[in-house]
Amino acid sequence: MSCPICGRPAVQRYRPFCSARCADVDLARWLRGDYRLPGSAVDEEAERPSGEIPSAGREDDRHENP
Repeated sequence: MSCPICGRPAVQRYRPFCSARCADVDLARWLRGDYRLPGSAVDEEAERPSGEIPSAGREDDRHENP
């Protein structure tokens, strides 16, 4: 099996990659969104139920100390 990033032979420790560097390159690509499935764009406004306001966090996740 060859490394999907650079093509060198894969090493068992980092399989399917050949090194930690190539594994990190792949992770960075995932985090940037480079690996996407093709499809139509989603209109977020149309998908949100009417009256719902987007928020950064849920209200029940915030706790106040007494």
